[in-house]
Amino acid sequence: MVSGGLLITAALAAAAVCLGSGCSTLGYYAQAAGGHVELLRRSRPVAEWLADDATPAALRERLHLARQLRDFAVDELGLPDNASYRRYADLERGAVVWNVVAAPELSLTLKTWCFPVLGCVGYRGYFDRAEADALAARLRAEGWEVDVYGVPAYSTLGWSDWLGGDPLLNTFVHWPEGELARILFHELAHHVAYADDDTTFNESFATAVERIGGARWLERHASEQARAEYAALESRRQDFRALTLKTRAELAAVYASALPEAAQRERKASVLAAMQREYASIKATRWQGYGGYDGWIARANNASFGVQAAYHELVPAFEQLFERSGGDFRRFYAEVQRLAALPKDERRAKLVSPT
Repeated sequence: MVSGGLLITAALAAAAVCLGSGCSTLGYYAQAAGGHVELLRRSRPVAEWLADDATPAALRERLHLARQLRDFAVDELGLPDNASYRRYADLERGAVVWNVVAAPELSLTLKTWCFPVLGCVGYRGYFDRAEADALAARLRAEGWEVDVYGVPAYSTLGWSDWLGGDPLLNTFVHWPEGELARILFHELAHHVAYADDDTTFNESFATAVERIGGARWLERHASEQARAEYAALESRRQDFRALTLKTRAELAAVYASALPEAAQRERKASVLAAMQREYASIKATRWQGYGGYDGWIARANNASFGVQAAYHELVPAFEQLFERSGGDFRRFYAEVQRLAALPKDERRAKLVSPT
């Protein structure tokens, strides 16, 4: 699951700076600010939707569930008790933001964009799909491998509380119960800690919180049906991760080798072809034809492998830190906040090798 919209927060913060000092990319910041304002304009408190007789029964049920998840996030996961996810908006589209990521032909290192206040990130987000596609086309023309993917949610790190906070959206509110729990916990985790210039730290932390919190919700509050549905989704997700992580490691080895570039290209093509064959086998056997990852596999390139790593690379280290914190969320968050304040190299070293 990819949520990643911290870039929009970076753009919103940058817009405030640029409006006062002038920036060559002010147009980009303006679209970010305008898109966020439109999102907030469409949102209404959940209580109003529930009191409205015109609200469809299916949406009413999901909003009730979301409210329960929101309370659970505060009471049992220690996540912020703020205004976020207490409003709902229907954007009448399938994604709130489209992210553009890019990497060189023979590298998994993502291109980064830097912003005032929040530092550098490895993706650039747009509320308008056409604008995202236009940037992607320019980057491809420059020789980058590019991926454009829809984002169902993003976090403003709690900065928009005075405007009503980050709302629930039609782009994810109808997801299966376990998936809805995970995305809410993930986005709220971004309100807890943020490290400048370290997308992998930020996203891996939020992913760890979603995994730990989601498992706790399912165990304590979900029905047998919801748990079974989630187990099937998680089984496929684990298969997909195992396949793509293996492929990513093989590609990294190719790019780090002393092979000439032509030979690296040949080996790269072979690795990707093998991934596609293995995926087809998994899909036909263990998944009984489930095709939910078809699109990702079809467009897989260095950019898509690069952004995937940001969400998972440090998750085991964060899960181990949670265990060392005695399973106490508040102690865990305090330690993550301490790490976030350190220089990047020191932060990574202390997280991965705490002794």
